[in-house]
Amino acid sequence: MQQKETWVDRLILNRWFTHTAFWLTVILLAPLTSGEGIDDLWEGLLYRGVGLPTKMMGCYFIVYFIIPRYFQKRRYGLGILYFVAGTVVLCVLYRFNNVHIAERLAGVPGPRESLWQIILEMDLTLATYFFRLHLATAAFIVLKTFKDRMVQQREIETLKSEKATAELNFLKAQIHPHFLFNTLNNLYALTLDKSDQAPEVVAKLSEMLDYMLYKGQEDRVALRDEMAHLKNFTELEALRYGDRLQLTVDFEVPDPHATIAPLILISLVENAFKHGVSGATHKAVVQIKLAQQPKQLYFEVRNTKPRTAQPDPRGYREGIGVNNVRRQLDLVYPDRHQWQVEATDEEYCVQLTIQT
Repeated sequence: MQQKETWVDRLILNRWFTHTAFWLTVILLAPLTSGEGIDDLWEGLLYRGVGLPTKMMGCYFIVYFIIPRYFQKRRYGLGILYFVAGTVVLCVLYRFNNVHIAERLAGVPGPRESLWQIILEMDLTLATYFFRLHLATAAFIVLKTFKDRMVQQREIETLKSEKATAELNFLKAQIHPHFLFNTLNNLYALTLDKSDQAPEVVAKLSEMLDYMLYKGQEDRVALRDEMAHLKNFTELEALRYGDRLQLTVDFEVPDPHATIAPLILISLVENAFKHGVSGATHKAVVQIKLAQQPKQLYFEVRNTKPRTAQPDPRGYREGIGVNNVRRQLDLVYPDRHQWQVEATDEEYCVQLTIQT
């Protein structure tokens, strides 16, 4: 259920990659967009390469020290003080490196300003280097804000997915003892009658338990496996009720390899037997239909009501089984399923359509 991470996401979330790409862009983009002639291209790269460490120090000082420690904690006074002091020191360092390193490498003749002279000309130093120093920082803050929001959104989606998965597993876990209890009752009734069908019941029960414990834990299973599970269950019920039950099972599935979330359909079938057959004083009717269409799966379960039963206005909304199914559908097929219940004095009918 969790979204898969693309290679683009992995690159964006990789700190080493994003920082390296950002600073390479700062070096390459500035001289290419400055309007300098081709003869000045390498000189521009030289100056910006020499100034890069100072820009990086200023950027990381603001982003990882001043903002989280002072501005995010609303300690604005100290934050501004550190910002001004850091800007002054770094602008002086920026100009000093340009004069004594970049100009020497570029072959610019002297004389060169001393450190003291650069400090005395602070107005010129700040006017020249303030925006050079902090323009990259501003861009870095914008990109970091975007990345942080992306990470936060991904964490929220992950938490939602983990919560949904945990709830879905809990719902599946509720199904296991429910089925086991009913099937063991069937087996118990047959053994009391010393029925020759008891070994067949044990074999089918074994297949059902294997499906629930292993296939039932998967996100998707093949329709053929889900149909086999439905068949095992209905055959067990047919053995249990014998002539008291008129059962019709109709599977129209051209592509049995198509997939579905496991253990959703079976709960509706079990509910039909529980409310429509158990305790009936007359011949009960259960009709099950599964029809596959392009990008759609239609499932219908219809059962007669026992004549002694009182009409239940809540219909199939009652009970752990149906509520369990409704919640699983909301988790696995959100906005991709339609649920309809028809209840009369004579019968119940639940219709489920899933967009696959």
